[in-house]
Amino acid sequence: MQVYRYLTGKDDSAFCHRVTKALNEGWQLYGSPTLTFDSTRGMVICGQAITKEVPDRDYDPGMALSEL
Repeated sequence: MQVYRYLTGKDDSAFCHRVTKALNEGWQLYGSPTLTFDSTRGMVICGQAITKEVPDRDYDPGMALSEL
């Protein structure tokens, strides 16, 4: 089964650590990162799509993708 997640957060080292952690758990980058400015909060928000191949599992809409 192929799974997909889209990580978002403030453009800071904590976001980079979340992406790094996912990569070390077997996730792969999917496409380019995105950036947008949230004028209400006055900060840049980043996003990065990631995917992971999970063998021997069937998709279930109730599964916690972050725990795979």
